Formats: sequence, C-alpha cells, structure tokens
Amino acid sequence: MINRPHSTPTSGKSGKSGFALSLKGRALRLLSAREQSRKELERKLAPHEEEPGQLAAVLDELEAKDFISPARVIESVINRRQAKLGASRIKGELQRKGLDVGMVAEAMDSLKATELERASELWRKKFDSKTDAGTTPADRAKQMRFLAARGFGADAIRRVVSGREDD
Repeated sequence: MINRPHSTPTSGKSGKSGFALSLKGRALRLLSAREQSRKELERKLAPHEEEPGQLAAVLDELEAKDFISPARVIESVINRRQAKLGASRIKGELQRKGLDVGMVAEAMDSLKATELERASELWRKKFDSKTDAGTTPADRAKQMRFLAARGFGADAIRRVVSGREDD
C-alpha cells in the first residue's frame, strides 16, 4: 500500500481507498454534506482525536478559512426547516447546535414575521383539502396540536385554525 500524508492503513471504516481519514479530512467530509456548527463537529470528531488539542487546532484552522460559519449554519437550518416548522422548533434546533444566542435571536425575529403565513400554508396542505375540516371541536383540537407540535406560536395557531388569518 502507498502511504499518504495524514492517512494510515486501516481495516475498519474508512474511505474507498482503504485509508483512514485524518481529522481534517473527516471534518471536511462532514462539511461537504451540509453546514455544521463547531459544536456538532466537536461531538462527531472527538472519538477520532489522537492527541489532546488536535481537534481544537483543526477546527480553529477550518474556522479561520471560513469552512465553519455560524451564519451559514443558521441560514441553512432556516431554509431547510421553515416550510414545516415554527420559530420555536427552529430556535431549539439552532440552540442545540451551540450557536451564538444573539445570532439565533436575530434570525428568529425574521422568522416570527412570517409565522402566520407559514402556519397557514402548512395547515392548508394538511387539512384544507379534507371536507368538513375543523367543523368539530375535536377536529380543531387535532389541528391545533399538529401546528403546536411543529413549533408554531399560540396566536398563529389560533388564527389559522379559527380562520381569522387577516386579523
């Protein structure tokens, strides 16, 4: 076998060539699939760290080269999730990724401005095509639980389910 820099032969899980990926290689592979926060990368790559401080150095280098960007992570999550989730669920996901509280709060302001519209669209896709949608209290409660489970606010839920979206 040919030895490559930062790679060692392995019989375990590896790339197609039979070589284990370096820590940096693993990080880049994860980042090529989707945007990842530093905290996510630390959690995923910690088992592969061979020397103390090696992971922090790799992540510092990737951040300096703008491969890791909290702003892109926020934008990516919002773009992927906004059609199906409310602001509170998206906020929770962003917080679990260990992102800056100020940046998350700023992103939530723009999401909350479209909350009613997004909740209404999701409700229409799920319930509007059904005949007699929301005619009984049980139907309305089911619709409210559906929207609440997806993180929409109580005011938006009430307005969508009662049909008073224009208020």
